[in-house]
Amino acid sequence: METHLTNVKDHLKEELKDPYFRELYELDSVKTEIAKKIIEYRIKHNLNQTQLAKIVKVSQQQISYIEEGDFSNFQTIQKVLLAIGYKIMRIQIGQLSAKEKRIVKNNLQQV
Repeated sequence: METHLTNVKDHLKEELKDPYFRELYELDSVKTEIAKKIIEYRIKHNLNQTQLAKIVKVSQQQISYIEEGDFSNFQTIQKVLLAIGYKIMRIQIGQLSAKEKRIVKNNLQQV
């Protein structure tokens, strides 16, 4: 089993060298962290999704989507995070280098 985990870690390390993969991986990591904070808050305060939704004034479905990592509405995510005592600290947008642009273009053509 340890060998398998090492292979997975090595594979991830190799994949993270690809800027396109790394960006998507980092975005998923942030989504996971946001979902964990919301779920932890609900558990700590003994709330189900419907109860939290009523507090935040959003639908239960929106809470469910966020907890599943489906972030289609940034304002809703901000609203939920503020209601449970968190805020988004920093979002950075930077232009891709020429090399990164080529890699992204190649990855998108493969899809």
